[in-house]
Amino acid sequence: MRALVYTGTQLSEIRNLPAPFCDQGHVVVDLAFCGICGSDMHAWHGHDERRVPPLVLGHEAVGVANDGPLQGKRVAINPLMTCGACVSCVSGNEHLCEKRELIGMRESGAFAEKVAIKAQNLVILPDDLSFVEAALAEPLACSVHAVRLATQHADHDQAATIAILGGGAIGLLAGKVFLAYGYHNIWIAEPNPLRRSMLEKLGNFRAYDPAKSDQCPQSVDIVIDAVGSGTSRRTASAMVRPGGVIVHIGLQDNLDGLDSRRITLQEITFKGTYCYRNDDFAEALRLLHDGAVSGSGWVDVRPLADGAKAFQDIHNGTAPPKIILDIL
Repeated sequence: MRALVYTGTQLSEIRNLPAPFCDQGHVVVDLAFCGICGSDMHAWHGHDERRVPPLVLGHEAVGVANDGPLQGKRVAINPLMTCGACVSCVSGNEHLCEKRELIGMRESGAFAEKVAIKAQNLVILPDDLSFVEAALAEPLACSVHAVRLATQHADHDQAATIAILGGGAIGLLAGKVFLAYGYHNIWIAEPNPLRRSMLEKLGNFRAYDPAKSDQCPQSVDIVIDAVGSGTSRRTASAMVRPGGVIVHIGLQDNLDGLDSRRITLQEITFKGTYCYRNDDFAEALRLLHDGAVSGSGWVDVRPLADGAKAFQDIHNGTAPPKIILDIL
């Protein structure tokens, strides 16, 4: 089978690999589309010791089940593999499973024509939801989970001022989820002028350059840090209001930046968020199916054969917030 293989720091190439086979409850999925995630870029840059080349990355995938109980069904892949038996799993917090794994991390991922995964990780797609839209379900589920955590803390006040740091896919999707839930005072910080222009064309957001202090909102109720750098944590600490909340979803680095003194003295909540619960994934598919969230105007679809260039374009800052690879 054809696969895009991460071969070393900032290197990837198309290779022919043996097709996976199903065993012990696994199902082979014939893949149709797979999005490039920020974590794939993190690995490609050589910053993730868990993802050791050569490795097939990719986990934002959709396709058709080749065998098993869902054979012939169009499915989205929930790539988060869990034990189903630990305290976190039985309480509905599967994403916090002590034995969690993700395809494209230690196991072969979805930038390929086929992937093997347990049947429990497959979600049947509505007949009228396109594969391309459905390929946004996994990153959208991450944003749904982050927004749910943020709004719970803010008592679901739809008049809240929201600042999203980072206009990539996760930040943009978080903004779209807030809009779908009735929030309207949404700012998105994005230093890349191409992306900022795209955000402005999408409407309903106030896109601004974080390097220009006169454009930055102040005393913000909710900050979504979709970058996760020392710089963005410093920015979030300064802009959030007393009693506000910072939801930290980005994982760019682990450098200092968080103002723990201000967080303590001003009773600011700092909340980490990782992946999503199963019900967040279901909610993401509902939002896509209902048309409340879509990829129109900010998603670029490219053939798998051009995957290496897609990674390079994202690195160079010349790509839209999301590139989805067409594997068909």
